[in-house]
Amino acid sequence: MDIIKKSVGSEVITVDIQATKDLLTLGHRYLDVRTEEEFKKGHLENALNIPYMFTTPEGRVKNPKFLEQVMAILGKEDNLVVGCQSGVRSVYATTDLLDAEFKHVLNMGGGYIAWVGNGFTVKKSV
Repeated sequence: MDIIKKSVGSEVITVDIQATKDLLTLGHRYLDVRTEEEFKKGHLENALNIPYMFTTPEGRVKNPKFLEQVMAILGKEDNLVVGCQSGVRSVYATTDLLDAEFKHVLNMGGGYIAWVGNGFTVKKSV
């Protein structure tokens, strides 16, 4: 199975949702970087939610404690797939994680929208 590639430096490697599903089955962790509000509306099972951005009256702003919050829960050697709503924020989050020397981080292309669009299972918070 050639779905696992090593990330080199801060080069973001994007995998599609089927590869993501396969990787999660193999034990990768899913880091959902959407806002808490988005996450509560639906998310992948066993997803960790650490928002990369917050919604404020002025618009979205980057979570200044994103890396600190990730490092409190995950190790730099953990196998991670990072996702968001459509695949944009997750690219930035993946870049930040790679720059912070996380070794095995992949970006999920298409985000939650693509996951749902393919009929994959989601969980909703009550």
